[in-house]
Amino acid sequence: MPRPFLNKLILILFWLFVKRLTLGVRQVMTEACVRLFLSYIKDTIHHSSLQRRNPMVVVIVIAAALLIVFWVVGLYNGLVRMRNAVRNAWSQIDVQLKRRHDLIPNLVEVVKDYMSYEQETLQKVIQARGAAIGAQGTAAVAAAENQLTGALKSLFAVMEAYPDLKANENVKVLQEELTSTENKIAFARQYYNDSVMRMNNACELFPSSIIAGAFGFKLEVYYDVPESDKEPIKVDLR
Repeated sequence: MPRPFLNKLILILFWLFVKRLTLGVRQVMTEACVRLFLSYIKDTIHHSSLQRRNPMVVVIVIAAALLIVFWVVGLYNGLVRMRNAVRNAWSQIDVQLKRRHDLIPNLVEVVKDYMSYEQETLQKVIQARGAAIGAQGTAAVAAAENQLTGALKSLFAVMEAYPDLKANENVKVLQEELTSTENKIAFARQYYNDSVMRMNNACELFPSSIIAGAFGFKLEVYYDVPESDKEPIKVDLR
């Protein structure tokens, strides 16, 4: 490798360190790579005589450069795949949550005539559903959905005190659909958290953490659920 190129490499590394103080990582890395690549081509052209004397050096340098490029591309593509997996996992949760949100008004409409003295319990379910629908972001959605789960458990506990509800076929069907939806939410949540763990490990472990920082990959947020809410909602109306 030509000595002037090594000197420029040192200067560019120093420039990268100073520039990092004021610019984002991605912009700095991009500028540094462009500067280094252009400098290498210029020095290679100026040292064609060296190439004629020792072409193996040039071959080794080019091969090493290509290996580095492929390594970076491989890590970057892996991070993109993991990020897309997290987004896909979250979309699966979102589908099931919307399904639960759609079932709750039907359930409330059916039971409200039987539970005329439990309007406060029904109102809490309706308010919790509204808060869950309006929540934005993983942490906020998880917190709101946990509140909704607690409200539904309270509602089902009260429903068991009303014998007439046990004979209502509509309530049985809605209960079965809600139980099935809760189970799907639990599976989707587990898959999402597994995807988040893989993504976060890649962002924090060396050497993929270098690529993650350079290209703006960020840690994802887990869907946290209290231990008391991990059991699916159950009610015996038989």
